[in-house]
Amino acid sequence: MKVVVPPDLLERMRRHGEEAYPHECCGFMLGSAEEGMHQILEIRGQANERIESRGNRFIISPEQFKAAETYARRAGLLLVGIYHSHPDSPARPSEYDRDHAWPWFSHVIVSVKDGRAAEANAWRLRDDRSGFDAMTLETAGAGKGDGR
Repeated sequence: MKVVVPPDLLERMRRHGEEAYPHECCGFMLGSAEEGMHQILEIRGQANERIESRGNRFIISPEQFKAAETYARRAGLLLVGIYHSHPDSPARPSEYDRDHAWPWFSHVIVSVKDGRAAEANAWRLRDDRSGFDAMTLETAGAGKGDGR
């Protein structure tokens, strides 16, 4: 399984993580889905609605999900994933991420160390929710925008 992200959109995810530091950032990834691949065409940065523990947790409200799904449908896209940052932590899923992730989605995590974006990795939650499998994160193409 792989996720293909245009370099400009991956850079926007990285910048969003830097802007939110020392808190986690979050946002939606919209695009298309084919067998074994999610193609990201647009991102929509969201506010981390978590009140406490924002340095290692994020919340996206049901209202934000509904708005993103409505927008994607109107734009002829699919909501295919979520990105978020890990301040001063590796770009790999935490137990909290596992508890809150969706199996069909691509999950891109950007590590932000001392306010500077570092590695980014893509993950997919197993259908039985037992853990994540690494996805190939490929950069190619050009994005439409970030919706912020």
